[in-house]
Amino acid sequence: MGYIPKNEPDLFAVLFWGTHLLVGKRSYQLGELTTEYLNLDSQVVQELSERADDFAPAFHQIMDQPNKSQAVSVQKKLNAFYDVLLSLPPYRDLPMDYYVAYNMFPLLAAQPEKWEEAMATGSERNRQFRKMLEVYETLPERLDAFRNQIALTLELDFEDLPRRNGAAYGKAFAEYYQGMRSAGAFFFPDEDEFEQSFDAAIRFIPIRNPDNSEEIVIGEETQFQDVVSFLFTDFYRGLIHGNAPRRCHNCGRYFLLTAGYNTCYCNNIAPGETERTCRKVGAHRKEAQGRANRTPAKVEYDRAYIRLKQRKLRGKISVDEWNNAVAKAQELLEQSEQGKLTDEELKQRLNEL
Repeated sequence: MGYIPKNEPDLFAVLFWGTHLLVGKRSYQLGELTTEYLNLDSQVVQELSERADDFAPAFHQIMDQPNKSQAVSVQKKLNAFYDVLLSLPPYRDLPMDYYVAYNMFPLLAAQPEKWEEAMATGSERNRQFRKMLEVYETLPERLDAFRNQIALTLELDFEDLPRRNGAAYGKAFAEYYQGMRSAGAFFFPDEDEFEQSFDAAIRFIPIRNPDNSEEIVIGEETQFQDVVSFLFTDFYRGLIHGNAPRRCHNCGRYFLLTAGYNTCYCNNIAPGETERTCRKVGAHRKEAQGRANRTPAKVEYDRAYIRLKQRKLRGKISVDEWNNAVAKAQELLEQSEQGKLTDEELKQRLNEL
């Protein structure tokens, strides 16, 4: 695919460098826009689908039976689709000739030679128009499939990871990848193997670091034909660098974990709160739940632990004595949980430490 630097609704370029990407003049962390799409209201995708269903038949008709008198009506239907699509990332940040996009068919109808070229079956411009129609017509369904695939992958293959970094994500992705291939071979033996590959045109250019104008870095300018290919690339590049979306255990919305940081709560204002974040509310709720679920044996152990720790801090027992006492207390707790000691016997033995 040849490189075309001009941004259009069906062909646009973003700049990758390090752990970030640049869309127009706005910088994002890798995985940030994937996270935004995971949180996108399903009604937006539904509206995009309805508008695609409205313009697609008219688009097909004017390509199969060219009629200049239909140019304005087709454009109006296409523009309703653009109104939703171009409000989404990365389109909203891209420098783009909106006048041409929103007047494409009337402009062609006013130029006989270009109209004939675009409507001539087999011509390069005609193939471009039909490819555009295919991309737009299937975009809502593919976007919905992307959101479902990533959400399911994060839940089944990433949620229980003990570590959050590139190596851990790589191992989880390998298991997911092999699982998808095996499942595909079993359930759909006549179809192509599962792959995560997307068409793109790439060039490398020197740029000033958007975070430090004194520094020159290598930028990778990548051109995509549609937003779904871009989002998959954003997601997988993020995993490589240790960034991944995660669903907040408090509010249920997705947030981006970066650079191996591991928490299950986002930093947004929690539902029903005016100042406290999910991270603060969730931690308190988790601690309160832990206290509420403590057994009598665990309560006695905690009391003994605190008492022993205070004795160590006051210098009444040495560090070695503290370590030995805590180890003994843990052993007694285990015996109690195994039914070898009653709660009263445990309390007495802990008090003797």
